[in-house]
Amino acid sequence: MPGQFPFEAVIFDMDGVIVDSEYAYAQEERAFLDAHGIDVSDEEIARTVGCSQETFRQAVVSWWERGGYGTLTPEEAIARFNAWGESYVYDYRALMNPGVPETLAALRERGVRLALASSSPMDNIREVLDACGIAGAFEVVVSGEQFHKSKPNPEIYLHTCELLGLDPAVCCCVEDSPYGIEAGKRAGLTVFAKREERFGFSQDEADAIIDGVPDLLALG
Repeated sequence: MPGQFPFEAVIFDMDGVIVDSEYAYAQEERAFLDAHGIDVSDEEIARTVGCSQETFRQAVVSWWERGGYGTLTPEEAIARFNAWGESYVYDYRALMNPGVPETLAALRERGVRLALASSSPMDNIREVLDACGIAGAFEVVVSGEQFHKSKPNPEIYLHTCELLGLDPAVCCCVEDSPYGIEAGKRAGLTVFAKREERFGFSQDEADAIIDGVPDLLALG
């Protein structure tokens, strides 16, 4: 018999944790930049992993200017990026990380409450969860677009805990990027980082690093 799970709730990040989408998005960014002849290092692209939508818009503005295409508003820049990337269609179910549905079900069977807090827009969150067949698994779903500042600002996690009616001290979160790890720590959560070694960033600020989402079940 499994032991008592040590947290009342688990709050999941989405990109990089539920689905292996961050690497696919980074490849799209690289293709966009190469197609427009804009010189951006892999390290700079890696810094967009897990960032807020506002931070990404500002990055695209900077890249567009660097390429000599003039100055755009963040809204104009992201519109051009999205228009260029219309041919990119992601199979999120195929991108879902191993063992996610089974782990969610096992946690719920143990009485653990589940939430999701992602920097992605809500329409994208719904698309991903529907495609993966796990839309009903989460009691609370929160998007970074609901806040003036998303991760690494802790507000998204503080708000999620408030919706759950729980103190952050009795919750943990699962993240992958430094932005998300910092947000979770600043909110007072125990942070588990799903191991990510393709982007060269550090996950050392997390309380522990796990190889996959199912590793959560070994906690209790």
